Amino acid sequence: MSCAQSIQDYALRSLGIGERLLPRNDFTLCEQVVLIGSGLIWNVYFGVLALSFGFLLATAVALGKAADSPWLRKPSEWFIFVFRGSPLFIQFFLAYEAFVLLPRNGIEILGITAETGWLTRAWAGALIVLFLNTAAYSGEIFYGALRSVPKGDLEAADAYGFTGWHKFRKITWPTMLRLAWPAYTNEAIFLFHATTLVYFSGFPAWQQKGDALYYANYFADKTFNPFVPYPIVAVYFILLTLCLIALFGWANRRLNRHLPQTQRRRIRFRPQVIR
Repeated sequence: MSCAQSIQDYALRSLGIGERLLPRNDFTLCEQVVLIGSGLIWNVYFGVLALSFGFLLATAVALGKAADSPWLRKPSEWFIFVFRGSPLFIQFFLAYEAFVLLPRNGIEILGITAETGWLTRAWAGALIVLFLNTAAYSGEIFYGALRSVPKGDLEAADAYGFTGWHKFRKITWPTMLRLAWPAYTNEAIFLFHATTLVYFSGFPAWQQKGDALYYANYFADKTFNPFVPYPIVAVYFILLTLCLIALFGWANRRLNRHLPQTQRRRIRFRPQVIR
């Protein structure tokens, strides 16, 4: 099979488009690259959605933790403590078991039966776990940045008559993002790397539509040679990391465009060995 034919058959296989059956023997390097790249679509799906929704929840959690009211502060503190204090791998298993224990025929909500089986699928259940986990880590980052907002900026906002939501949107929130962005960039990179744990979790791949590691493991099992598919996965994630650094670096420059060149904080990638 030519490389062009492999791309046509397997480039979108993880989405259910193209050839249904996986190759059984005589694997070519192109087939491995294409299929593993196809699985990477799911890793990007998990990372982009979890990061997007997690950003919103993290902002709310940071504000809640900084609030004076214990009704807002304590839930935010416990949310951060639970998801930062337990391993992500364990969270996957606990979430899957919790979703499985829900009544198989659905649950009654105001007399309406709601189907819950979809929560045991990776595209939904694993995404929820990643979303909550990154929201907790990002919430702590944003909280630290929120506490570090210079008092002079807030006093200047008060002097200009900024109050309430207007003050938060114009002064507090942009400054918080500017201070938190380098650390948040590292959290975003780690989140995309953590999407590989979905393969090892209890959430199954539906109809062999798995992520990059699913296809890499398939080729390693069939060929008894892990030194080809797994380096391909590593190269894909290195390229993905470089794209993230470029994208977040551009956002960092936008956030700091009003500062002199000497005062702009540069993003430095610091990989986390242990979550």
